[in-house]
Amino acid sequence: MAKKEAVIEKPEVEEKPKETTVEFLASLAAVLVTGLFIITFVVQAFEIPSSSMENTLLIGDHVFVNRIQFAPKSNWVGPLLPYRDVHRQDIVVFLSPETPGLYVVKRIIGVPGDRIHLRDGVVYRNGQALSEPYVLHDKDTFDPYRNNFPAVPPAPGDPNIWVNWAVDLPSYIHGEDIVVPPDHYFAMGDHRGVSLDSRYWGFIPKENVIGRPMFIYWSFETPEDQYTKTDWSDRLLFLGKIVLHFFDETRWRRTLQIVR
Repeated sequence: MAKKEAVIEKPEVEEKPKETTVEFLASLAAVLVTGLFIITFVVQAFEIPSSSMENTLLIGDHVFVNRIQFAPKSNWVGPLLPYRDVHRQDIVVFLSPETPGLYVVKRIIGVPGDRIHLRDGVVYRNGQALSEPYVLHDKDTFDPYRNNFPAVPPAPGDPNIWVNWAVDLPSYIHGEDIVVPPDHYFAMGDHRGVSLDSRYWGFIPKENVIGRPMFIYWSFETPEDQYTKTDWSDRLLFLGKIVLHFFDETRWRRTLQIVR
């Protein structure tokens, strides 16, 4: 009698329905909207174009900026987010009071009510000399206005001083100090010998503050005058340099460095 082989039937695997074109586009749109929300309201990428914050931030540093921390508090998500006021020594990105649309990065030296003056390059806040280990001083440069602010009046016609600030400056001087008004901040660059800051264009309105740089996500050796080259030909040349020298001119040690 012939033996019958046992036949084991495999359970049918239920095929997943294929994603339709409409579903794919909807998913893609959701990802794009989420990404756009994050880079618009949560974090934003900025490149450091000048040497005014050396050696804390170098030309060619690319940073992510926290846009939430200093934003006006929202009633419905306020308790969930780490809102706080701007503090002394914070590094902030803000819109220039002098040049509309220009983003600037400086360190906050004075908050509302603070009394500030400089003597021989040393900053005094509320009568106390500040210890500033992050500051880069140029020994071979001396500017009476820059180093003894506001005791030395601005030179007439100085192109670095905003005309509006030259007019308003005397009204904020009390004794030997300049007093920071409500809802404004006094900021300076860490590279004091080259920084054009609140000494040259005045206080930062609170509403101009964009956020705080969190960390450097990429740093590339960049010429000091690169930010002035706006022609497409110059941009393409620099892009070519990045492609050719990405590995040997990237400052790898600065990658993911926290900004303080």
